[in-house]
Amino acid sequence: MNLVIEIASWVLILAGSFFTVTGALGLVRMPDVYTRMHAVSVIDTLGIGLLILGMALQAGLSLVTLKLLFLLALVFFTWPVVTHALAQACLHAGIEPQLAEDRRDEKVRGAGHDQGRPSSN
Repeated sequence: MNLVIEIASWVLILAGSFFTVTGALGLVRMPDVYTRMHAVSVIDTLGIGLLILGMALQAGLSLVTLKLLFLLALVFFTWPVVTHALAQACLHAGIEPQLAEDRRDEKVRGAGHDQGRPSSN
């Protein structure tokens, strides 16, 4: 039984490390603040969540596990709120997504509106 817990904890730790590194690479490579926030959400939900669960399995049933689970709950309840507030602040500051114009044009064409453009008939 001890070997099963040891293997499961290392699988969780390695998977969490993979998602953390992947999210960090996405943070560097993404073009604008909104897509970078998405990359950070990969880090905090999957990466840190799996790392903390792996460490909780390593610690066994102890006060350390309780502290790790408390930290996990704190992360899951506070970081989405912080990310949402950051996105709202960026929108309020006038920072638009890099592909915002393309998406608006597709929606406009799909709805049949021409927004003052001369008709092609």
